[in-house]
Amino acid sequence: MDTSNALNIAKVLTEALPYIQRFAGKTLVIKYGGNAMIDEALKQSFARDVVLMKLVGMNPVVVHGGGPQIGKLLERMGKKSEFVQGMRVTDQETMDVVEMVLGGLVNKEIVNLINQQGGKAVGLTGKDGGLIRAHKMLLTKLSADEKLPPEIIDIGHVGEVHKIDPKIVELLDSGDFIPVIAPIGVGEDGQTYNINADVVASKLANTLQAEKLMLLTNTSGVLDKQGQLLRKLSAKDARTLIADGTISGGMLPKVNYALDAVASGVRACHIVDGRVPHAVMLEIFTDQGVGTLIGG
Repeated sequence: MDTSNALNIAKVLTEALPYIQRFAGKTLVIKYGGNAMIDEALKQSFARDVVLMKLVGMNPVVVHGGGPQIGKLLERMGKKSEFVQGMRVTDQETMDVVEMVLGGLVNKEIVNLINQQGGKAVGLTGKDGGLIRAHKMLLTKLSADEKLPPEIIDIGHVGEVHKIDPKIVELLDSGDFIPVIAPIGVGEDGQTYNINADVVASKLANTLQAEKLMLLTNTSGVLDKQGQLLRKLSAKDARTLIADGTISGGMLPKVNYALDAVASGVRACHIVDGRVPHAVMLEIFTDQGVGTLIGG
């Protein structure tokens, strides 16, 4: 190793030290999805980042999605995916596939990736240990006739988080394990529900009073009107950008989940470009990061 490379490594380690000290013992909830779940190199770098976090004393909690994987299996079965207002219509047959893919195939793959890198991951769904209680989500559609009430749209077994019991997550954290959670909840009647992973991550961060919530996406982060990355936003700044239309489309719900988390006591939320290798480590352990920080 030449002197230049050695100095660069020393600089990186020195830059990381205050963040390691600051976040030791703290809980960080990471929503894992997008390209980071598909590209093999990105999957490996994510797993290494999570293991490193645990080794330096942090408590990472992973919540994952799996929409593309669900869609592919349904297609192989000859079943067409249907969406209403961005939500997957989930009949009983589709719910069986969702539970098999999220709670089985995808969850266990992530657990295996983390364990291969030297971690001790444990896979869960919201049904385990009463972790996520849910109730049915009903969508509404405004009528063209203002005199008529909104139309109620039933999209099947799609749920909203009613309550989270964090005992099993806290037990795993204290035992040096890394929880990996599939966003499936259960109702009071025992019905299983498919829940948006961003929602579960945000609600779990609130319940755990996490230091950070991190949402991995397939975009650079929050952009201004010129398409430039905004590296840090206060909650007030974010609301202003929503009001003037700068934040819109698919980024809008993510920013709203971030604002809900920050308002509930989570110190900061990061919307991070999961297409960047080691995005989690770079966002947490470096001064500049690779996404947008909201709050903090």
